Amino acid sequence: MTRLTAQGITWSVDGARVLDHVSLRANPGEVLGVLGPNGAGKTSLLRILAGLRRPDAGVVALDGVNLRTMRRRAVARRIAIVEQSPEVHDDITVYETVSLGRTPYRGAFAPPTRGDRAAVDEALAATEMARYRSRTWRSLSGGEQQRVQVARALAQEPDVIVLDEPTNHLDIRFQLDVLSLLSSLDTTVVTALHDLNLAARFCDHIIVLWAGAVHASGAPAEVITAELLRTVYQVDGVVETSPHTGAPAATYLGGSRARPPRDGMVRVAAP
Repeated sequence: MTRLTAQGITWSVDGARVLDHVSLRANPGEVLGVLGPNGAGKTSLLRILAGLRRPDAGVVALDGVNLRTMRRRAVARRIAIVEQSPEVHDDITVYETVSLGRTPYRGAFAPPTRGDRAAVDEALAATEMARYRSRTWRSLSGGEQQRVQVARALAQEPDVIVLDEPTNHLDIRFQLDVLSLLSSLDTTVVTALHDLNLAARFCDHIIVLWAGAVHASGAPAEVITAELLRTVYQVDGVVETSPHTGAPAATYLGGSRARPPRDGMVRVAAP
């Protein structure tokens, strides 16, 4: 299994600093959650981690090897990315979309091998999209398209999967199914999430980006706190241990004009 690390990642657009000396470590076989409000730099960081964008400064490495020294095909075989708005031709089928995950292993005109077909079939089954294999991309709902993109990443058989909000558009059941699947893989996973409770339940480690910098890093119980809600997300709330999952569970009470909490709840004052 593979360790993905980033050290001192800095990136700017038109003179505006988007990422400011961000460092992280995604350990082999673990799920690293990247949290933060809109505009915190999550998507930019994920694209840099996947090798799709070069930082202005800093190093991203796989098991200590700088991505910049690796051939693009080698990186593509080892890192898969699931983006929020992938560009897919409308008329391509689900099977063909997932088969794109095998591109790093094939020549330009080489037909798919038995191994390619097996990887695609397994990925479709894992995401419960096998019965959609002949459907076109444009005929799918947003949630179904999201599951197809996860299947494509799985078919790639990478060492690391980087995902940008993989639960977007998904029904509750499939949110749980996708994150359960990712956490069960013998693969290093880095995923941006908006839902703090899902992150607390399924991530082994969490970093929180705020204004392009790492505000907090640690285990879910160390990071997801009432103070984090107040400082970073600017809401009042309480964080308790769920008796059902054993994970931290956040309850949002509102902003500075929130109604008084119910008896027995500890309120954190808004700034």
